[in-house]
Amino acid sequence: MPQFIPSKYRHQMITLSNETEPSLYTVKALIILDNDGERLHAKYYDNTYSSTKEQRNFEKTIFSKTHKNDSEIAFLEGLTIIYKNSVDLYFYIVGSPQENELMLMAVLNCLFDSLSQMLRKNVEKKSLMENLDGVMLITDEIVDGGVILESDPQQVIHKLNFRVDDAPLTEQSMAQVLQSAKEQIKWSLLK
Repeated sequence: MPQFIPSKYRHQMITLSNETEPSLYTVKALIILDNDGERLHAKYYDNTYSSTKEQRNFEKTIFSKTHKNDSEIAFLEGLTIIYKNSVDLYFYIVGSPQENELMLMAVLNCLFDSLSQMLRKNVEKKSLMENLDGVMLITDEIVDGGVILESDPQQVIHKLNFRVDDAPLTEQSMAQVLQSAKEQIKWSLLK
């Protein structure tokens, strides 16, 4: 038998039930900073920090709170932040306050291990900046729109290698294009 719930309480019940419902949208942001707290790569997946200025302020805040700590988790501005540093880089995965820290840690480990494999265990600012296109591909392979797609670094690297192998023939290096042009000129002179 349904109970009567006054309208002033119905809204509170609906709001409370929506806050605890599970969601695929797990990651709010993925951020890579250098040892000065400057952004190298960042992807925000919701409107918590909608402007670039808000994002930069948030990044400075989390860097100042975490760069001297040895822990792996922080709770800041109502968000769960999982982080890791390596040489001169800081990696951050940001989730909602009720998010499972182990899931966020799996994303962070996948990101770090995938980058480590791509950069041949040389995870530092210089090599990361030289391979920024690969970094972007890896982040897109792991998280898309806040939804975790992959947490196995071997699968991420495998998918990216597969894509490189399937590149169209029109995507040749400049040296290959010049060599081909030289050969065509050579053959036309011989005729």
